[in-house]
Amino acid sequence: MQKQLLTHINSPKELRLLKEDELPQLAQELREFIINIVATKEGHLGASLGVVELTIALHYVFNTPEDLLIWDVGHQAYGHKILTNRKNIFDTNRQLGGISGFPKRDESDYDAFGVGHSSTSISAALGMAIASKLKGEDKHHIAVIGDASIASGMAFEGLNHAGVTDVNLLVILNDNAIGIDPSVGALKQYLTNVKKGTQRRNNIIEALNIDYSGPIDGHDIHKIISELERLKTVKGPKLLHIITTKGKGLKQAEEDQVKYHAPGKFDSLTGEIIAKSTSELPPKYQDVFGQTIVELAKQNENIVGITPAMPTGSSLKFMMDEIPERAFDVGIAEQHAVTLAAGMATQGLIPFCNIYSTFLQRAYDQVIHDVALQKLPVVFCLDRAGLVGEDGATHHGIFDLAYLRCIPNLIIFAPRNEEDLRNIMYTTQIGLQNPIAIRYPRGRGVSLNWKQPFSKIEIGTGIQLKKGKNLAILSIGAIAINVVDAITDLDISHYDMRFVKPLDEKLLHKIFKNYNKIITVENGTIKGGFGSAVLEFASENKYNNTIKTLGVPDNFIEHGKVDELQKLVGLDVESLFHFFNYF
Repeated sequence: MQKQLLTHINSPKELRLLKEDELPQLAQELREFIINIVATKEGHLGASLGVVELTIALHYVFNTPEDLLIWDVGHQAYGHKILTNRKNIFDTNRQLGGISGFPKRDESDYDAFGVGHSSTSISAALGMAIASKLKGEDKHHIAVIGDASIASGMAFEGLNHAGVTDVNLLVILNDNAIGIDPSVGALKQYLTNVKKGTQRRNNIIEALNIDYSGPIDGHDIHKIISELERLKTVKGPKLLHIITTKGKGLKQAEEDQVKYHAPGKFDSLTGEIIAKSTSELPPKYQDVFGQTIVELAKQNENIVGITPAMPTGSSLKFMMDEIPERAFDVGIAEQHAVTLAAGMATQGLIPFCNIYSTFLQRAYDQVIHDVALQKLPVVFCLDRAGLVGEDGATHHGIFDLAYLRCIPNLIIFAPRNEEDLRNIMYTTQIGLQNPIAIRYPRGRGVSLNWKQPFSKIEIGTGIQLKKGKNLAILSIGAIAINVVDAITDLDISHYDMRFVKPLDEKLLHKIFKNYNKIITVENGTIKGGFGSAVLEFASENKYNNTIKTLGVPDNFIEHGKVDELQKLVGLDVESLFHFFNYF
C-alpha cells in the first residue's frame, strides 16, 4: 500500500523534505483532500483544483513565509492554506468562527496580503519588493494572478510601474481562460493566440520591460519547479506564463467550469451536484433583475445592460443570450463599466450597470465625477447588498448606503421585495433624469407570484405597512421582512421608507409628530447610512424624539451564514422582537 504523504505534511518545511518525484502523488492527495472537504462544506472549488501543482511547486522552491507569496483574489488559495498549517482546521473554511475562504494576514504568516477583490496582487507584491530593496533584504516576492484579473486596469498599473524598477518581483500568470465566467476582451484573445502559437509570445510583456517566460504546462510539476528555480536567478521583474485547467482532477468541474466555481454540496466520488428541493421557491433577486431587464429591453430599444465580469452572478446572462448586441460583459473593470455607462447615457441610451455592491467601491470616483456630477441617468443595480454570508468581510455589501448617500444628484432606492425591484426598474426607463442606485440582497425573495404588471413608483416616497401605537419602525429594503415577522404580535407602526435619497420628508414629519420613539433598521453600516439620514432630518427640523438606529456595527463582519451573521449583529427576527418589545 502506497504511503500517504499529505497526512505527514502540515507546513512547507515538511513539504521541502520530500523528493521531487514524490510531488505528483502529493498533488493527487491534495486534490482529493480539497474535493472531499468542499463537497460537504461548500466553497470555491474549481480555482483551487487548477493550481495544485503550482501551489506545491511555489512552496517547494521558495522559502515561504520569508519569501512573500500573494494570491490574487484568493479563490484559488485552498491548497495553499492546507499546506500552511491549516490542514486540520480546513473543514471550518468559510464557517462562522472558522478560517476565511480568502488569504488573510491575521490568520497566518503565510498569507502575505489580504485579498478578496481582484487585480491587487501585482501592486502589493511590488510594494513589498521595493520595501525589501530599501531595507537591504534579499527575498523573493511572488504574485499569482489569473488571466481575467490581469486584464484589469490596476494590474496594468502595477506592471507599468514594475517595468521601470529593478526589484525582485515574479508575476505568475495563471492562464485558464476563465475567472468566474469565461474571460473576455482583446487580452484574452492575445493569450489564446499565444497558446496556439499564432502570436509572438512576449511582445506585450517585454514591451513593459518585464522578462517573459512561457507558456508552460501548469500541471507538469517538474517543469514548473525547473522554471521557478531558473527564475530565482534572474534579476529584476519577470513574468511566468503557465497554462492550467480550472477544476483539474474532477471531470465535471473541468467540463462545467462556471457551475463548479462554487458548486455548493456535491458527491465527492461522482462529482455530481446534490439536487436541492424541487419544491417551488421564490426567485433569486438577481433573476428578477435578469428577467425584468429582458422584458423591458424588448419594449425599449434604448436599454442596454453592463456588468464587469459577473454575467452569471448578476443574471445579465439572460439578456446576453436573448439580446447579445445590447448586453456587455466588460471584464474585471468596474471603473470602465461605470464610465462606459456614462458615455452611453450621453447619447440617449439607458444603461443598467449591474455591479455587486462591494465591487462598486472600486469605481467610486467614476460614480461621482463621470455620472453624478454630469447628472447622467445611469441605473446602478447593486446586487449582493447587505450581509452576503460565507465570503465574509471582503464581500459584504454594507457600505453602499453610506458611501452613496453623500453624492449629489444620486437617487438611492432599496426594494422591499421582488415586485418593488421590477417596478423601480420600470420607473427608471420612462424618463428618469437623475442617476439612481438600486440595492438588493443576495438570495431569494419572498413571493412566488412576483411577475405582476408594471406600475410606476413615485420617486422619494415611503409607505406605511402597519399602524400601531407609541413606536414607529422605519426600515429600508428587504430587511423589512425580518421587521414584519418581529412585530406580528406587537402594537407597533412600520414604515418602508424605500428611498434613502431623497427621503420622504412629508412622511417623516408625520411620523415625528405622531410617535415619541422611532427606530430605524437597515442591512448596512449604521455609520452614515439610512439611520444617519433620519437623525440628520430630526436635527435639521429640531425634533427631540427618541431615536435608535439599528444596522451593522462599525467593524468588519467576518464570514458565516447570513442568518448567523444577522443574529450576530442583532438584525434577525428574534433579536429585533426583543429590542422592539423592550425599547
